[in-house]
Amino acid sequence: MTVTVRANGPYKVIGPFTLVDAEGRELVLPEGSAVALCRCGRSQTKPFCDASHKRTGFVADDTAPRLETRPVDRGESGDARSS
Repeated sequence: MTVTVRANGPYKVIGPFTLVDAEGRELVLPEGSAVALCRCGRSQTKPFCDASHKRTGFVADDTAPRLETRPVDRGESGDARSS
């Protein structure tokens, strides 16, 4: 999965991934498919973008804060966990 933050616009998500809504319904996005997820909070089709950000003049913060990255320890079970 790849998530791209669009300047003053939505998050573009490229599959494969599964989105589960508040009612437990799943949207399975296959490899290479894409959706735009609302970031402005004004979409009438949440969680999907309907381009309301353009109409409302949404302006996003310039950049996200940088998070410290940590190595992933897979342990004996192979499950990923932060070290």
